[in-house]
Amino acid sequence: MRDNTWLFQKLDEIWDENFPDIPQHNDVIIKFGRKARQRLGSIKQEAKTARDLLNKNRKTIITINGLFRDLVVPEYVITATIAHEMCHYAHGFSSPLDQKFSNPHQGGVVTKEMKARGFTKELQLQKKWLKDVWPKYLEEKMPYKPRQRRRRKMVIKWI
Repeated sequence: MRDNTWLFQKLDEIWDENFPDIPQHNDVIIKFGRKARQRLGSIKQEAKTARDLLNKNRKTIITINGLFRDLVVPEYVITATIAHEMCHYAHGFSSPLDQKFSNPHQGGVVTKEMKARGFTKELQLQKKWLKDVWPKYLEEKMPYKPRQRRRRKMVIKWI
């Protein structure tokens, strides 16, 4: 199983090799989060109080799908996910950098940025793995269970 230390080393490696021009003006934390069917990763800025919302130097937190701890998930899937979130950081989303676009995925900017930074192969491999293997993997690790509706109890109130 992979851990948060391994994840941090991976982020450090990706940042040094592929994003050396992007300054780090705040603390960036990366960690495994909960297991999810659709969300591979997310990026947000930590804000505990209303005053924190005004502070541009608050921490950036990158969360990676908890299922990616499993060694069955190829490393290139995780690499592509981290690079995707780093593109958001570079574009000023959930980072103290100036925001370059009004929408984080406007016109495919993340994919274009990833390809420009040398992640074309990882993107292709990730897309193929997610199409071919991910559904079977999910069925094994997180079988779908339809939610059961709860019956409401009838409460009679006497006035």
